[in-house]
Amino acid sequence: MVEFKKRFWFSLLLTIPILLLSEMIQEWFRFVLEIPFQKEILFLLSAAVYFYGGMPFLRGAVDEVKSRQPGMMTLIGFAISVAFLYSTATVFLIVGKDFFWELATLIDVMLLGHWVEAKSVMGASKSLEELVRIMPTMAHLLKDEEVVDVQASELKRGDVVLIRPGEKIPSDGVIVEGSSSINEALLTGESKPVDRGVGDKVIGASINGEGALRVRIERTGEETYVAQVINLVRRAQGSRSRTQDIADRAAALLFYVALSVGVVTYLVWFFLKDAGFALERTVTVLVIACPHALGLAIPLVVAISTSITAKNGILIRNRQAFERVKDVDAVVFDKTGTLTEGVMAVTDVVSSIPEKELLSLSAAVELNSEHTLAKTVVGYVREKGIDIPKSKGFKAMPGIGAHAEVNRRKVYVGGLGLLQEMDFRVDDQGMRDLQGQGKTVVYTIVDGKLAGAFAFSDRIRKESYGAVRELRDKGVKVFMLTGDSREVAGNVSKELGIDDYFAEVLPEKKAEKIKSLMDKGYTVAMVGDGINDAPALVTADVGVAIGAGTDVAIESADIILVRSNPGDVSKAIKFAKETYAKMVQNIWWAAGYNIVMIPLAAGVLYGYDVIVNPAVGAILMSLSTVIVAVNAQTLRKYEPKGGAFKPSAVHRDPVCGMEVSADTLYKTEHKGKTVYFCSEHCRRVFEKPGKHS
Repeated sequence: MVEFKKRFWFSLLLTIPILLLSEMIQEWFRFVLEIPFQKEILFLLSAAVYFYGGMPFLRGAVDEVKSRQPGMMTLIGFAISVAFLYSTATVFLIVGKDFFWELATLIDVMLLGHWVEAKSVMGASKSLEELVRIMPTMAHLLKDEEVVDVQASELKRGDVVLIRPGEKIPSDGVIVEGSSSINEALLTGESKPVDRGVGDKVIGASINGEGALRVRIERTGEETYVAQVINLVRRAQGSRSRTQDIADRAAALLFYVALSVGVVTYLVWFFLKDAGFALERTVTVLVIACPHALGLAIPLVVAISTSITAKNGILIRNRQAFERVKDVDAVVFDKTGTLTEGVMAVTDVVSSIPEKELLSLSAAVELNSEHTLAKTVVGYVREKGIDIPKSKGFKAMPGIGAHAEVNRRKVYVGGLGLLQEMDFRVDDQGMRDLQGQGKTVVYTIVDGKLAGAFAFSDRIRKESYGAVRELRDKGVKVFMLTGDSREVAGNVSKELGIDDYFAEVLPEKKAEKIKSLMDKGYTVAMVGDGINDAPALVTADVGVAIGAGTDVAIESADIILVRSNPGDVSKAIKFAKETYAKMVQNIWWAAGYNIVMIPLAAGVLYGYDVIVNPAVGAILMSLSTVIVAVNAQTLRKYEPKGGAFKPSAVHRDPVCGMEVSADTLYKTEHKGKTVYFCSEHCRRVFEKPGKHS
């Protein structure tokens, strides 16, 4: 880009005296300027423009000829060389009209066009790499409770850093203390701040909200999310696409067409008019036929779309697969971890005693158990805000359940094995319905009577409802693939409105189900977690990995959805269609322009006084390139917007001096005022007797 800029300004500066000394310009503007050795000076000035300003095109032409792939540079190089050599001959060898001013203005316009093009492509290619520049340079490293400011590049795995409200997170890590809202808009396209607490992962360069955090660094350098995304985008922008191949073949064909038309044009006008006019027509044909717009049509769209999809949390690993997404008419979702959260949750409670009593008694027993479902029950009861009483004499019954004494009542909690052990039969219709839905059911027996039951199932993601609805509205068939029972699969499928499902499918058999849909004529996108779904992802026309989080290096997928949102599948289809539409529009504009302008350049309307000279041809050619570039830029309307948080009611921690917001979790009353702290540690220090007076 810098090279074209420097050569353009140099050539433009020399073009001014060339124009003033040219006879035709003087005739047009009715002035006379004659100096000694005028033609020779014109030659020297034009030679400087030709050799310095035209060098990029001459070198490019040589490279294209050597590689036997003549194209845009060959056409430009040939056109300016013919014009320069003929004009030089009129100075030293023959009598004729020179083309020095046309040559200079032609090179100026070409350099300007390439400068604009290089600036556009570079801007698109580097738009995602701006993330590197928004990474914070400093970090607050915690050493023995002391805060030490260090360069973010010096952080190592295992370091614990302090992130204050409104600051950027220096690198990928896990929260070990505090909770806050995190703005990830510039990274994943998630427009709303996401709540994060202890144990949650955070991404470097995302912006902390209202709370102070302590984060243990897990990834640095090339391992970080931002670095992985940039590497993926570079690979995607460098990969070939089918549309690009079509454009390249069209550009190569255009060279031979232009050369043939140029030769015919010269011969025709040489005999009909004169050599000077024939040469002008030929040079104009070669200039206008330059496949400049064709050369830019696809690469610029690819660069922009790849960058914007990445900012929306959709990472493209395979350009050709992304182009196939527009044709997808069947989407197959893996159930667990894709349409559902992959975590068992309490979905139903049926009680024959007051529900609050059932919950407190059951949780009192389960509080002592290490079983996953027991912890789920306890968490569910705590979310309800119900107090959990103490229990005595807890005893686990392996494979059956557990029992304990709670408030002098004997309470048993367990599954079907517990009912069989205690010879109970389920008569309650509500409890029997839970069994018929294929859910996991845990029963509670109090003082020898069946008091109630908890039903568990993998909770459906709230985003899944909209995802399925949007796809079906687009006319896309939606299928679900799972290893779960038919009852569970049927219930999930019915609730989400899925067209059909495959249940009780072993991981190694998933690829066969995908193949069966493809054999029926569907263009299939498989959406899974990228681990046990790998064979199915590879088999499908398009493999989409969901739930990647900060791990974007999933080799089996063509597209990666960072936000774990199944709704992004519909968004990916939309982006693919928009991208393809821009490619087609650009190709048609570039090709259509040549179809119309080449005959005009050859002089087919000369009888109607319609003549296009080389400089005007260069302007028209560059204008077509600008139109293609502007059309590609319209994709930026899909670029997500995001900014920093502005914590409200900011206070200063009296212990460490850090600024904290009024929303912080750590505060205490002191002399009738509320005092805010960045951490529990600072609050304890403050509250020590005699510490503050």
